[in-house]
Amino acid sequence: MTPADLPGFFARREDLNAADFIELDYAFECYGDPRLAAAHLCSEQSTAQWHRVGIDEDYRPRFGAKVLDLQVEGRRPAPSYATGATTGAGAGEVSVCRVTIAHPHGNFGPRIPNLLSAVVGEGVFFVPGIPLIKLLDLRMPDGFLSAFPGPRFGIAGIRDLLGVHDRPIFFGVIKPNIGLPPEPFAELAYEGWLGGLDVAKDDEMLADAPWCPLAQRSAQLGAARRRAETVTGVTKCYMANVTDEVDRLIELHDLAVANGANMLLINALPVGLSAVRMLSRHTRVPLVGHFPMIAALSRLPGYGIHTRVITKLQRLAGLDAIVMPGFGGRMGMDEAEVLESVAACVDPMGGLAPSLPIPGGSDWAGTLEGVYRRVGSVDFGFIPGRGVFGHPMGPTGGAASLRQAWEAIAQGVSIDEYAQTHPELSAAIAAFGGRG
Repeated sequence: MTPADLPGFFARREDLNAADFIELDYAFECYGDPRLAAAHLCSEQSTAQWHRVGIDEDYRPRFGAKVLDLQVEGRRPAPSYATGATTGAGAGEVSVCRVTIAHPHGNFGPRIPNLLSAVVGEGVFFVPGIPLIKLLDLRMPDGFLSAFPGPRFGIAGIRDLLGVHDRPIFFGVIKPNIGLPPEPFAELAYEGWLGGLDVAKDDEMLADAPWCPLAQRSAQLGAARRRAETVTGVTKCYMANVTDEVDRLIELHDLAVANGANMLLINALPVGLSAVRMLSRHTRVPLVGHFPMIAALSRLPGYGIHTRVITKLQRLAGLDAIVMPGFGGRMGMDEAEVLESVAACVDPMGGLAPSLPIPGGSDWAGTLEGVYRRVGSVDFGFIPGRGVFGHPMGPTGGAASLRQAWEAIAQGVSIDEYAQTHPELSAAIAAFGGRG
């Protein structure tokens, strides 16, 4: 890359047809001229080695990614931290930069694996002279988004299924995370449903395990769910974890749903977003994604992929609800970043339905109000584990404490005051340490 190559990788937004491009925001640190580094970033993710020797050709006008905006925010004596990346020779000071790039989506089409190969692939993380880079955001035009059905149920469909329209959706993670034999496992879920849980779910760690096979577990939980619906008079959901090898996903979906699972869990990144998209096309029940691998991709502040990008891609793949690292110290996530992921679930995104955001991490009745105030609406899922299944009065008491905490919030009463006449909430406060 030389200064003479720069004009082919820079453009003004008004000179481009916005419908043909995905916009990408990156933060990066680079040695040398930031303009050359940004141009090299464009080249590597689109038209690397864009002409053959001795032949007059230039693929940049049609296929080249273009820098729309480049901001140099300062300089540092060395990269923020070492990653071991072998991104070409470099030593001494680095420039700290933000760049917005327009990438022609015709290069890869409406295919998530090919999109990822372009915008977070070799051509991004192995650019010579850029030791640190992070994809902060992406914006996709409506025409591109129209090729993706997105969530089949979304927030509205989940609410219609449960008949719950004026409060958060209450989930409970059945513990221990690795599971129990099917019968006691189902009994825990049944007790939680009686106390007021909307959804009892498998932990993301529990799949088709030999000590708790999905066939027997889903049959037991399906029967327990129907019993709970008869007793309570309201719809309940059992969320079965079908995470597995890709070639088993349809089989496990059909098995679990036939046995009475009316919501499914999948670890979206381990199985792959393309696999999620396939299952979303097939599913007859809401599909919920969990967040294994997200911290590995996103946690370093200047390297990897921001969680809001991962959330947008999960919504694009068709997840009806998205479990994400939530508030508080347990998940090690900055509050602003959690809110950005919540927004990625619900903000307008072409014609895609919003996904239900489910921020989680060591929640119980005392943390409910804090989550509600931060999210700013009732359109979220609340997903305790020990707050329900580790409650001193058992899962029924734990689930009841969530409902009572919400009643206090809705009435404008402190949970401490409300607990004086509600023993389940009082026991939760005593067990889990005050208001979170």
